[in-house]
Amino acid sequence: MLRREHVPTIMSGIVTLGALAGHFGRDVERGVAKAVGIVEAARRDGVDLLVFPDATIGGYLGDLRCPNPAELPPALSPDGPELAAIIAAAGSMTVCIGYTEADGDRRYNTAVCVSGDGILGTHRKVHQPAGESLAYAAGDAFGAFDTPVGRIGMLIDYDKTFPESARTLALDGARIIAALSAWPASVTDRAARLPADRQARLFDLYDCARAAENQVFVVSSNQTGVMGSLRFLGQAKVVGPGGDILSTTRSKGGLATATVDVDGEIARARRVLNHLDELRPDTYRALCAPTPASSASSSPALSPQAESGVPDLS
Repeated sequence: MLRREHVPTIMSGIVTLGALAGHFGRDVERGVAKAVGIVEAARRDGVDLLVFPDATIGGYLGDLRCPNPAELPPALSPDGPELAAIIAAAGSMTVCIGYTEADGDRRYNTAVCVSGDGILGTHRKVHQPAGESLAYAAGDAFGAFDTPVGRIGMLIDYDKTFPESARTLALDGARIIAALSAWPASVTDRAARLPADRQARLFDLYDCARAAENQVFVVSSNQTGVMGSLRFLGQAKVVGPGGDILSTTRSKGGLATATVDVDGEIARARRVLNHLDELRPDTYRALCAPTPASSASSSPALSPQAESGVPDLS
């Protein structure tokens, strides 16, 4: 399979960005066929960048806190026929898609960005909530890469909770952040209606905040439907560099698209206030330095989740 670390930007000016909300389960062959059909339809509709959800090929975990080792998503080779089919369908389009990557005896929750020329960039999920570390190894880096629609960086669901993730990509020149998710409703206190769920609010909040604070575009996808005990939110969207939602699927499946001038809109957003140029790293505390609250290990008021090492996902 052809791999290219950097490719020249062959498109400039106005592009159409697309974020998909859809359900993808364990059946790899069916998932690949469905993804290829969506790519082909999007290409006919003039989409230049299409972002699929996390775990499109093979599905996500069925239980986030205690994943069953016998029911994990199938781990696939990046050189296998599954990604080759997506690459062949992509043609001149840029496509970001998620799958479980096999690397020796390790498995990663991985996003890959491809075009008809091959793999343009890869991201292994860094931040792992709850029991995800029981199913996947963790990635260890964030990096941007060149594509036909400009310089892109990728995040996988929980990664976008941490501002440092998107900021690292923006400082590496990313103009567009593809945020691929398998983001469920609250595990501990699910609302009767998805739009009212606490995680639905946070999902939108993080997308808009990461775009606004870095003055970049965020193309945010998500799974829909149910996998095991998890019910996914949908809410795929395209967010502009001012933090405004340009297009969204809300809680339904579908494709959110926006036709934009990426460089022009970013230049407009940064014309007076340029957040990246105005950073003051000399004044910031080391990000790894413990705060007084987190270093107070003698505190007896531990929640059941803290005692078990599992964060509260409510």
